[in-house]
Amino acid sequence: MKFCRYLLVVGWLLVGGRVIASTRDAVLRPVRIQDITTVEGVRENSLIGYGMIVGLNNTGDRQQTLFPAQTLVNILRKMGVQLSGPLSSMQVRNVAAVFITATLPPFSSPGTRIDIDVSSVGDAKSLEGGILLLSQLYGADGQPYATGQGSVVLGGYTAGSRTNSVQVNHPTAGRIPGGGLVERDTSVDLSKLGQVALVLRNYDFSTSVKVAEAINGRFGQDFARAVDGRRIEIKLPETNRESVSRFLAQVEDLTVGVQEPAKVVVNERTGTIVLGQHVSLSACSILHGNLAIEIATQYQVSQPAASSQGQTAVVPQTTVHAKESPANRVELREGATVQELISGLQGIGATARDIVAILEAIKAAGALQAELEVI
Repeated sequence: MKFCRYLLVVGWLLVGGRVIASTRDAVLRPVRIQDITTVEGVRENSLIGYGMIVGLNNTGDRQQTLFPAQTLVNILRKMGVQLSGPLSSMQVRNVAAVFITATLPPFSSPGTRIDIDVSSVGDAKSLEGGILLLSQLYGADGQPYATGQGSVVLGGYTAGSRTNSVQVNHPTAGRIPGGGLVERDTSVDLSKLGQVALVLRNYDFSTSVKVAEAINGRFGQDFARAVDGRRIEIKLPETNRESVSRFLAQVEDLTVGVQEPAKVVVNERTGTIVLGQHVSLSACSILHGNLAIEIATQYQVSQPAASSQGQTAVVPQTTVHAKESPANRVELREGATVQELISGLQGIGATARDIVAILEAIKAAGALQAELEVI
């Protein structure tokens, strides 16, 4: 077994009993309002449906999967074909049942083309060369909003038999570019709105206030107000009621100064670490050493002497070896940057998982001046 040992010695620089804080100036990055906000109520919607893919080359659902056969029978009956006999007697290997998913973009009107994805539900081997039959796509309210049909495009393939085959990527899921057709109008009539609201993608009270100030400064009146750290309400001018799109276009083109959040995101399962550029550290020392303990057990046979009354027995021989490598040391000055931290940790041979543990310990010690999120 191996144990990793981390010792964090955090030292605050004190002068006259006061803590010396970092004098790093906040860096504001100019961005368009469109890049950091969305219009409330104007969003995408998810669609889902069920359908049948035909035209497969003997790679469809097998006989023991019953619901594809039931779907095929229902489709044939709608076409005027009457079948007799039980479903178990049907042997069709060129069809596959699939779930269909799509995203309905905002302001979609009838006739708009959308991309759709199909995924096998049964035990089909591949959807290569298949064609999706006309299927309906439903929203969360259970109402149909679009239809889907077309040839499936795969990002992989499979070759060989089921017992001896070669597979690249996932041949049981594909995409139909432009295969969806919107059938119901979901656009919003902006001309009937008395006010609109902008919603920040990342909540920040400072940014919310700056967006409201930029809008009021551009139009010369108090049209906008920051409700909270995410929502900005905008009263539409009376002169622009008939041209809300033009007004919103002018609003979205305005720029504001945004300070990038100080945040560190780590994934302990994969050892992935994402750190913001402006994350700073208080003065601290990191001692990193490895203590390796190896416990080995060997079994030896104890053979009694001839003509004795003893019995043969197995005796375990346990040996313990402990080895401790010299501790490595990383010195960080007050207000050190992430680049300096990573360079120092890499210099002592720390792995990604070591850095995750060290960051968690630095945060617990109060020396990491950023939000630490573990996913």
